[in-house]
Amino acid sequence: MRAIPLTVTALAAALLLTACDDSGGGKNGKSSSVCEIGGVSVQIGSASVAPAAGDTGEVPVSITNQSTPCTLDKFPSAVLNTGTAEVTVPVQQGAKAQKLKLAKGDSASFTISYVRGKAGDKASLEAKTVKIALPGAKSARSFPWSYGPVATKGSPTTPDASVSAFQQVGD
Repeated sequence: MRAIPLTVTALAAALLLTACDDSGGGKNGKSSSVCEIGGVSVQIGSASVAPAAGDTGEVPVSITNQSTPCTLDKFPSAVLNTGTAEVTVPVQQGAKAQKLKLAKGDSASFTISYVRGKAGDKASLEAKTVKIALPGAKSARSFPWSYGPVATKGSPTTPDASVSAFQQVGD
């Protein structure tokens, strides 16, 4: 007789656990997915351009969700393209990523900081475009790089530049 209450209790517990598992933690089995370039608008704002070699400049990048809720988790990717090579911009030293959930209409931003290089110098990247990708996303979008050459650190494949963490914009 004791086996029936234990079996019923075990069955009830299994059903409760199954009901809680919706394979993703969201409504109808879907969680807030990663933000994709096609579902968000990406804009490069007015830069604080480095006027001369050795000066530091900042390029703000804003993202506005145009679609269903999505999540930015970890760091954005920025890749400088010279026409003959692609060089990844490293994450800002000491930066800490935060997980941001963006509802439709919500915005976030990040900054690409760089040290301007000397035009024609072997220790500078003559970037033509910057390719922006969001963490976990399958696609990227390229923008013209009109901020001058980017200095390098020690190696022609290490730009003297960095990408900041995402920051929530607005309330």
